[in-house]
Order: sequence, then structure tokens, then C-alpha cells
Amino acid sequence: MSHMTCETCGNYVYDELSDCYFCAVNLDEDEMHHFLSGASFACSYWRNGDDYEIVSKQR
Repeated sequence: MSHMTCETCGNYVYDELSDCYFCAVNLDEDEMHHFLSGASFACSYWRNGDDYEIVSKQR
């Protein structure tokens, strides 16, 4: 199983205009604090962003 980090989450998307990644989920204040501080937390919105792993499970 993948580590649950923002970088592996399907909701962590790249914005070409600002040239940075951001969380596409509307986080509440506490969740946003954890996200911005880089602290580890169990995000209930995390979803696997590894397309290869997702496809291999569909076989």
C-alpha cells in the first residue's frame, strides 16, 4: 500500500498558471493548517493517485 502523503494523493494537483501543486479538496481550517505546515495527519480525503496501481487492481 502507498504511503498516505499529499504527493501520492489524486487530489494533489498541479496548476500550470501558478507553477505549483495544491490540494483540490475544500479542507476545513484544521485540515488546512496540517496541510500547510507539512505535518502528517490522516486525511479523510486522500485517494490513491497512482494510476498504474489502480489499473492493476481492475484486471
